[in-house]
Amino acid sequence: MTLLQYPTLRVKELEARLASMHTSLICAFNQLLDLKDLNTGVHSTRLAEWGVRVARDLGVGQECLRDIEVAALLHDIGKVGIPDAVLKSPLALTDEGWALMKKHPEYGWAIVRLFPEFDRASLFVLHHHERYDGKGYPAGLKSTEIPIGGRIVAVIDAFDAMTSNRPYRPGLPFAEAINRLVLSKGTQFDPNVVDCFVQIAYGEYEGVFAATGTGIAVAV
Repeated sequence: MTLLQYPTLRVKELEARLASMHTSLICAFNQLLDLKDLNTGVHSTRLAEWGVRVARDLGVGQECLRDIEVAALLHDIGKVGIPDAVLKSPLALTDEGWALMKKHPEYGWAIVRLFPEFDRASLFVLHHHERYDGKGYPAGLKSTEIPIGGRIVAVIDAFDAMTSNRPYRPGLPFAEAINRLVLSKGTQFDPNVVDCFVQIAYGEYEGVFAATGTGIAVAV
């Protein structure tokens, strides 16, 4: 090994260690979500895979895929700042409770932006509850003003939430959840993202419902 080769190898070793540390931190935060709310942690892992697949099918650049994966995993990390009385309430939220719940994207942004190199991922977390028609939160962005990662997470998050069983209600049938996504194209959701995700969902019909915990009998 020459003296010129050594610094290059050292830099690569440090880069590999940094990447490993990033992965470990993200996994640790995802475990934190599990401790806060088991459904949230498992749900986030599911969304990470779907988010990357949708992004690839939409032709999103390779440099952005990691940020979408991170945002899908950690989009709900801000819920650690929401009181359990609000987060786990079996009843409809009061106006005050709903105002607190709507703060979780901002809390999540404040956490994820502290990760080195994840500024873009933090913006995807911040804007995953925006609506395509501009009536979402926290910034009221519309259409392509919403970062692509936020638009992707919005669709897959909604589908997963609709089809997953919860202690207070069963998951929706597959066809009903898909229908609600389609009916919300151009209002709540980006039409291109919905069309792309629907193709994936139909292609993995049984797998999707095995993952969400909804039985096939319910799905059909």
